[in-house]
Amino acid sequence: MSHGPPERIAIDPDEHAARHVGRAADGRRFFLTNPFEPASRVGALDGGEFVALYLFDAHGSLVEARIDALGPRATLDEDAAKALVRRRLEELGEVSFERIEVAPFAVERFGTTFGLIPRGPADEDDEWVVEAQPGNSMAFYEPWDSGDYDT
Repeated sequence: MSHGPPERIAIDPDEHAARHVGRAADGRRFFLTNPFEPASRVGALDGGEFVALYLFDAHGSLVEARIDALGPRATLDEDAAKALVRRRLEELGEVSFERIEVAPFAVERFGTTFGLIPRGPADEDDEWVVEAQPGNSMAFYEPWDSGDYDT
């Protein structure tokens, strides 16, 4: 059973939610992702889609969060969203896609909390989890150095 939130979690690059994870030419670690606030129903004009580039120092501490709001999914321009992801990646210069180990964090933007946010156990049978928010698209559990996540 967990005794508290982790100091660091590992994220291994993959072909899914961790497609853009690694190290920039200047040594910073990065995690480029697409968080979202779910809409109330399909086609609704609430909720929101985002592109988030999280930058970390060599020790895994957040140093910058570049977050762009793309509007609701119902009106999302997918080509523009893909171009923004490419541009954010290009801003980093030469990158290598590799495991990163980073500290959980939270930042507020657009009235929403973004980050890798620890959630404590609801009761003694539960365990700590670190969730990629908003959207809870990735959930990390012990062992924190596994690099694996649930969706």
